[in-house]
Amino acid sequence: MRYILTLLLLLTVLGCNAFPQVSDNKKRLNSNHDDNTPPHHTRVLSKKQWAHGTENCEDNQEPILDVYQHDVSTFIIRQNKCLTFEAPFIYILIGQNKIVVLDTGDIDTDVNFSLYTQIKSTIDLIHQDKEWLVIHTHSHNDHLAGDPDFSGRKNVSIAGTTSVDVQHFFGFKNWPNEVAHLELGKRKLTIIPTPGHQEEAISIFDPSTQWLLTGDSLYPGKIYIKNWQAYSKSIRRLVNFSNQHEIKAILGAHIEMTNQPGQYYPIGTQYQPNEHPLTLSVSDLKKLNFTLEKYQEEAPDNELIFDNFIVEPMGFLQRTISDIVRFFSA
Repeated sequence: MRYILTLLLLLTVLGCNAFPQVSDNKKRLNSNHDDNTPPHHTRVLSKKQWAHGTENCEDNQEPILDVYQHDVSTFIIRQNKCLTFEAPFIYILIGQNKIVVLDTGDIDTDVNFSLYTQIKSTIDLIHQDKEWLVIHTHSHNDHLAGDPDFSGRKNVSIAGTTSVDVQHFFGFKNWPNEVAHLELGKRKLTIIPTPGHQEEAISIFDPSTQWLLTGDSLYPGKIYIKNWQAYSKSIRRLVNFSNQHEIKAILGAHIEMTNQPGQYYPIGTQYQPNEHPLTLSVSDLKKLNFTLEKYQEEAPDNELIFDNFIVEPMGFLQRTISDIVRFFSA
């Protein structure tokens, strides 16, 4: 996510030092913030507030992982913001036969910490001997830094992150124009191609919770788009899917927005006391699609500011640097 894009933003002078204010030429799009409109997000999570960092990280007493158990077979984990300002979310989905770990976060194995061991100690003992599948929403480092900790473990398979790897692992034959499925045992996930933010990005629909897990393709934050045409098609694909399936909540991989419409925390922020909820809604998705359709797949000159997220096309220099970073990370 923004871990890699920090360099891009510094070079293109896109960073900021305070919460951006919505000016006359950057009005919020499709605003739903008024006294007569209910909150945008669906109340599907009982967790009211995530660990959100500390003003002085030297005094931080929060655990490395903030773990939320939604039910006996579903967990959401957020990593400590003082250890990684990205504070990515990791999703654990448990079926009758298999366990999916969706993304492994931004804390690598150089830290005296084992994500694998922490997850094993968190989930019920009856699940621990099942087959584990480590998959990724996309291949930016803040979503796979924990992979080495799973490597070589008994009953653990790690999906690769190249285009060939992703298509082979899930059995895609017509990427990105079809969906694939991953059966966990009485829990069949739908894998939806959503390139745009990154070439091999995917979203996952879980019928057990009726959650759509979108990684960095849609989340309450500033979303940088590498391929605008591919992104427009991906969002349209998600809207079409939502028209055929009941989706209770859209859950991404980060929280970067404040609880004030159209405002976000600057890159590198490690203390977010007034942050936006994790959940977005199908209404947010459709508002985004409606706006993207106006541009007929041509990238706008400026960022698109919505109440609950911001979408910004990457410039030529940003895309070039991203490709260079991608090449040397392969």
